[in-house]
Amino acid sequence: MDEQERRDRKREPQLPEGVTGKELDRSVWQQLRTLTPENAEGVAQHLVAAALVLEEDEDRALEHAEHAARRAGRVPAVREALGLVRYRRGEFTDALREFKTARRLSGSDHLIPYMVDCERGLGRFDRALDLASSPEAKRLPQDDAIELAIVVSGVRRDMGQPEAALISLRIPALERAGKQPWAARLQYAYAEALLATGREDEAREWFARASATDADGLTDADERLADLDGVDLTDLLGDEDDELDAPTD
Repeated sequence: MDEQERRDRKREPQLPEGVTGKELDRSVWQQLRTLTPENAEGVAQHLVAAALVLEEDEDRALEHAEHAARRAGRVPAVREALGLVRYRRGEFTDALREFKTARRLSGSDHLIPYMVDCERGLGRFDRALDLASSPEAKRLPQDDAIELAIVVSGVRRDMGQPEAALISLRIPALERAGKQPWAARLQYAYAEALLATGREDEAREWFARASATDADGLTDADERLADLDGVDLTDLLGDEDDELDAPTD
């Protein structure tokens, strides 16, 4: 263990109980094989920890991701993980830098949708659209291409081009979404685009589709439907609580 690694270990954030690192996908472990076994295990644990605590504590997630990057800065999956935490925090400049590094190290283009969204978050719409129309973007597999279409639609809406936002989502996958993992998000984005063009009735229909498809609660389609119908879900919940708290005979 060299001096730099010793310093990094001293700054090591505390791991959540029960984290082993074995929770990582096999493809990530393949990348970690370039490290010593001890270091690979430690980096894996902090990658898992970053993902586990991201929902509840973004600062802690960042600590874990940064620690992993200090110990394995040449591993693409580690830089990608740090980029995702930065992206989640809305730190688009830093996230974009990490995504570019991960892309350069891995040679993979699967992060292009995130990179386009970072450019969107920075208000650089022309750059976002240029990257989205690049030859590499056109070669993305279906799942990544759908994510990119969703992001591009958002860029167009931000630019005040609602019809273009709608057109970018009129892709074959929209009608044959079924129960695919991306189905609810695609349907939700299409509903948003419809709403931006003033087609409220059609938007309500697609929010309803997204709600029916979204078994994992990835969207707030239920709330959007309620807003369109003028229903206050908070008041409804309050009435229900009042009934539950009411004395019984």
